[in-house]
Amino acid sequence: MADLQPRPLPTPTPETQHFWDGTRDGELRLQRCLDCDHTYFPPRPFCPECGSKRVEVFTASGRGTLLSYVINHRRHASFDGPYCIALVKLEEGPTMMSNIVECEQTPEALVLDMPLTVVFERQNDDISVPLFRPVEEST
Repeated sequence: MADLQPRPLPTPTPETQHFWDGTRDGELRLQRCLDCDHTYFPPRPFCPECGSKRVEVFTASGRGTLLSYVINHRRHASFDGPYCIALVKLEEGPTMMSNIVECEQTPEALVLDMPLTVVFERQNDDISVPLFRPVEEST
């Protein structure tokens, strides 16, 4: 497909600004409850587990596994060819929706439970999108 359009971008809010500041800086930032120790995503000002507002932001490992996915074959102005829409189970516990990159977009290449690591695709000065790529196996 020629002339790809820019990817639709989020508009950070006060509740999500720390997350987008982190991706801009090459960090995947999550939140953790200081009362029940629950780690969660997406960002919000209270713990979805216990309702506490005593939460902290921390830098996550950026590692996860492929929990589920769908390969989209429908034409999209921002993507060339089929692309994977994935649920990634982060090492810290939460699940995040993202895309899998640096990998063939086929069922043979996208193996459930495969280890993944985050990469950041810079969109502009303020927004970098977290994507995931397969972890290369060491020999």
